[in-house]
Amino acid sequence: MRQFVFAFLIMGFVAKSQTITSTLQTSKEVQLSFDEYLGLVKKYHPLVKNADLEISRAQANLMMARGAFDPKIEVDFNQKKFKNKEYYSILNSSFKIPTWYGIEIKASFDNNDGVYLNPENTTPNQGLTSLGISVPLGQGLLINQRMADLQKAKIQIQVSKAERALEAISVLHNAAIAYFNWKKNYDELRLYQQYLSNAEKRFKGIQVLIKNGDKPAIDSTEAGIVVKNRLLSLEDAKLKLSKAKLELSNFLWLENTIPVELSDGMIPEEQLENTIQETLKTNELLQADFILTNHPKINSLERKIELLTIDKKVKSNMLLPKIDIGYSYLSEPRYFDNYQFKDYKVGLDFAFPIFLRKERGSLKLAKYKIQETEFILSLEKVQLTNKINAQKIEIVSLAKQRVIAKGLVLDNTTMLTSEERLFTFGESSLFLINTRENNLVSAQLAAITLENRFYISNSELFKIMANTN
Repeated sequence: MRQFVFAFLIMGFVAKSQTITSTLQTSKEVQLSFDEYLGLVKKYHPLVKNADLEISRAQANLMMARGAFDPKIEVDFNQKKFKNKEYYSILNSSFKIPTWYGIEIKASFDNNDGVYLNPENTTPNQGLTSLGISVPLGQGLLINQRMADLQKAKIQIQVSKAERALEAISVLHNAAIAYFNWKKNYDELRLYQQYLSNAEKRFKGIQVLIKNGDKPAIDSTEAGIVVKNRLLSLEDAKLKLSKAKLELSNFLWLENTIPVELSDGMIPEEQLENTIQETLKTNELLQADFILTNHPKINSLERKIELLTIDKKVKSNMLLPKIDIGYSYLSEPRYFDNYQFKDYKVGLDFAFPIFLRKERGSLKLAKYKIQETEFILSLEKVQLTNKINAQKIEIVSLAKQRVIAKGLVLDNTTMLTSEERLFTFGESSLFLINTRENNLVSAQLAAITLENRFYISNSELFKIMANTN
């Protein structure tokens, strides 16, 4: 980590328009470990930060839902004067306190006056105060839209956390693939550099032997063809590595959304095979079974079923008749402490659709949505289990294939070394040496490809597990 921090401390910043681009500047090779790389992506990548906004939005929705239970002050004042006559002056003020079970407490003060005032609005000279309560006895008592919105907002935070984890996992998975691609192309480049150096040394040695008359001139042409083929492969490897580095740079950011570009001095982790499973935590799953109840996708679907269940309760509540009763105690302000229960205002509202077709239809749709999500949940559990098992089998198989591939590399290395020894004794030919070397290059390329597949397979398992901790 200290090497990596040092590399970042000496990087240069260049501003273009409104975009700031940071380039890692280092003259010697510094390893960018896979663990450090994923840590940077997890902390600074814009899409990971964007996933965090889901939780912030859910929290904002929760605040909005709680606002439905906030006490409310209302003041309504109307006055009309025409030709020196006060037609009316109406002041209605109230203070309302909503409660959980649809019950509402209300205190009000009215002071009305005027020549043409509606008789029902007439109040004493000092005004009229009231303290009352309204209670729903049918719809809205045990559950109503206000209660449902608050319950759903709380659950939505859990859904957002699960979805945030899934979005972050997707970004980390894509970032891991880019890193593996970078390492694969880097290893191939080093391989071609090594064999180009061998081919050039062999070409020079052949030229010396030709001058001494120990080898025919045609061997120079054959050795030169090998050098050109190695140069061609090396140039193609450089192109692939450059593209892989640019692809990797898409995932490298610093604080304040500053993009980072890798320099030529940064190299991938050499012993990645020893740390990848610990970094991605796939070693834990290979040793024990994974508990699906902790999976973000399963949690998200279960929370969505809870949301739909709340909707179903609201729809079921709509089958009840609407019965709202209200009682308010009335008094002049100066007599408010002298209770006169004969001064009051009561109200009763009743409504009930005869056939309830709309309500019954809405309830059926709510039940169907729950069933649909439950089917998806059951399917998702089976699919996740099978994907995890299939990925575990693939990782074990690729590990075995890598052992075989390493054995092939060792065998081909032995064959090439033996052929070169025979060549020095004059018992072999340049053609056989090139053939042995081509076989060795093919075996090493196959080993690099298998190594890359092994890394990708682990990242796929990491994505399926969806564990960002």
